[in-house]
Amino acid sequence: MQGFEQLEVFQRAYKLSLKVHKLSLEFPKIEQMHGLADQMRRCSKGICANIAEGHGKLIISKAEFRRFLLMAIGSSDEMRVWLRYCLDLNYLEKQEWEYLKTEYSQVSKMLVGLHKSFQ
Repeated sequence: MQGFEQLEVFQRAYKLSLKVHKLSLEFPKIEQMHGLADQMRRCSKGICANIAEGHGKLIISKAEFRRFLLMAIGSSDEMRVWLRYCLDLNYLEKQEWEYLKTEYSQVSKMLVGLHKSFQ
């Protein structure tokens, strides 16, 4: 098995996480600490972290890897909620929202596929 850095889903989620981080720095000050921007940064990074942590436990247990993938799936789906708030609060343009929403949907699908492959 390849390292987690070589997994396409990790690479895609990591790239999105960087984009979300940069975009969220432009949100209003009130959203930066313990607000929507902070929540989005933690959530997007959590997807990557859960893939990495679960992969590290793969040596011991496929079930543990699958458990961490489930958490990553949940966070990926959660990102779509935060993105909806950003659209409705006018923190994101509709085109940017569409792109991010679609990308997080794809990440979720990829994670589900990876999860199924370890059953």
